[in-house]
Amino acid sequence: MQLINIGFGNMVSGERIISIVSPESAPLKRIIQEAKDEKKAIDATFGRRTRAVLIMDSGHVILSAVQPETIAGRLSHEQNELEKEKGEC
Repeated sequence: MQLINIGFGNMVSGERIISIVSPESAPLKRIIQEAKDEKKAIDATFGRRTRAVLIMDSGHVILSAVQPETIAGRLSHEQNELEKEKGEC
């Protein structure tokens, strides 16, 4: 299992992420509000502006203060490291 840092020491399982998107559009704002209503929203922004929304395979929505590109870069870096380790074994 690979854990990805989404800011402020918070980690999520990279294998469970379906998408990483920007929260600017109206449909995403609706998804966030619905997740909050259903108690499936996790706010990991520590009071800062939401810059990325992670949609998880469990239906949870995670809000992060880190840019989507940064999270995606961390995810791909972790995947590359895992592939290197598997190749060495």
